[in-house]
Amino acid sequence: MTLSTLPLGTTSLRISRVGFGAWAISGGDWSFAWGPQDDADSIAAIHRAVDAGLTWIDTAAAYGNGHSEDVVGRALRTLPAADRPAVFTKCGLIRDGDGPDAPIRRVMRPDSVRHEMEGSLRRLGVEAIDLYQVHWPGDGQPLGGVGAAAGDPDQPGGTPLEEYWALMAQLKAEGKVRAIGLSNHTADLLERAERVAHVDVIQPLFSAIHRGAVPELAWAAAHGTGVIVYSPMASGLLTGAFSAARVAALPDNDWRARHPDFTAALAANLEVAAALAAVAEARGITTSAAAIAWTLSWPGVTAAIVGARRPTQIADWAGAADLTLDDDELATVAAAIERSGVGEGPSRPLLTIRP
Repeated sequence: MTLSTLPLGTTSLRISRVGFGAWAISGGDWSFAWGPQDDADSIAAIHRAVDAGLTWIDTAAAYGNGHSEDVVGRALRTLPAADRPAVFTKCGLIRDGDGPDAPIRRVMRPDSVRHEMEGSLRRLGVEAIDLYQVHWPGDGQPLGGVGAAAGDPDQPGGTPLEEYWALMAQLKAEGKVRAIGLSNHTADLLERAERVAHVDVIQPLFSAIHRGAVPELAWAAAHGTGVIVYSPMASGLLTGAFSAARVAALPDNDWRARHPDFTAALAANLEVAAALAAVAEARGITTSAAAIAWTLSWPGVTAAIVGARRPTQIADWAGAADLTLDDDELATVAAAIERSGVGEGPSRPLLTIRP
């Protein structure tokens, strides 16, 4: 199957408008796990995604403390070379201690980043990483979770943004990575980085309930920077499959059971999910596909990262790459956003994005 593609900023890559997100396949033995996961299901899901036309995978060294990259590497090795997707991964999160509940800290020291990169290359089984990204700003600070504050990139004793971005540019010059990006960095931090080296790609959190990255979308549009958004289905909330009862039944080692999106804000978030479900039913598509298509409706968004834990889930959303929501459908979702008061930022895609 073939999906439509777009250039990824000014890089040499053209990518499908949806890519496989490998956070949820990281296993249950770490702080931000999604519960137990069968590796065979994970590999089968990756293969199904490739069959569906997805051209890239997004992972990170931190996911399962390397387990996600290991699973991705195993999946790649069982595909013909011509069919292997591009691989995007991230650096800068290090477990502080032993055990699954050990805190994770943001670390961008040059020696640590080079060590992480070598580990990622080994686990993935590739000679170069197609896109290498800084996971979070704020060297030395603990990771707070999805949607947490960006952090202070100039933490005393930490590595300043300009220094770690110069290191990322050096890795690109050495040929270890083909493109470099910044995830979870605000527009002012992106501007500082751009003065050091071009920001090829950004990766912000973005969905119908998390719309705070509009300034970053605008910055990217003004600088020829590619944009791949993460959690367009809000970690499952916007799939139509969640309810208060399902949240209550989440296992203890599923990070969602503790997150405000699934607790204090659950009712408001499910109101937006219901609006997407209504759009999906009228269109004859899944709620997941409608949620992803909503993010892809925004000017400047190149593609969206979408997770799957089982191969059967791929069919629910792969077609979102070629879906366009019309004005009435966008208005239905906007009305629910405004009624519920969820999130921040515009309630519907802007016609143009300006910095």
